[in-house]
Amino acid sequence: MRKGIFIMFLLLNAAALKAQRNFMQENRVRLGFKLDPTVVWLQPQESGVDRNASRAGVSFGIMADFLLDESGRYAIASGLQVSTTGSTLKYEANKGLEDYKQIPAEYKLKLTYVEVPFALKLKTDTDNGLGLWGQFGTYLSFPVRGRADIISLQANDDKVNILRTITPINMGMLIGAGVEYPLGDRLTAMAGLSYRNGFIDVTRNGKWEDGKVNMNSFALNLGLFF
Repeated sequence: MRKGIFIMFLLLNAAALKAQRNFMQENRVRLGFKLDPTVVWLQPQESGVDRNASRAGVSFGIMADFLLDESGRYAIASGLQVSTTGSTLKYEANKGLEDYKQIPAEYKLKLTYVEVPFALKLKTDTDNGLGLWGQFGTYLSFPVRGRADIISLQANDDKVNILRTITPINMGMLIGAGVEYPLGDRLTAMAGLSYRNGFIDVTRNGKWEDGKVNMNSFALNLGLFF
């Protein structure tokens, strides 16, 4: 399944690069920078694992709108961003990482992903120049850093490297809505809210024995198109 997802991603990426060249030649692409304060939580699906706390994070990077019509009402929204995520999970005995699962333990997970969103974006303009937009799509993300602070009656270890125990790809549903306001001939401010619902188990069952744990988040989207 992972190989199939990876091959699909490569094909989509190749198609996107080809489309990008066409859009750039026709001046139908908008580029900008974004900074998204985020609230992230890991959602266990099996008994014996509970979420103790969510985590505040941030996403930042480049956003790109590939316009599908001359008016700019329809676009493919994509880009490249880095996201800091995580959550605090409490594991009962016999669950969690091998070195710590003899007794109950709490894991404060701190994860960093590189993410590529891919969504259909619809936009309309109002009489006062304010633009309203909504989008629906998906995303692919890849972990590049994973650390955990692990607390139990027998151990109190900080910054344990868990990157190799994290599933090497994540994907899910992406929905969002917001506003745009022109600040000049080409400068446009953007603000909105978005929700991500992860589909893939974040922690590898062969390492954690914790069933499915998916990642969800809410984000405040802030950015500038140039």
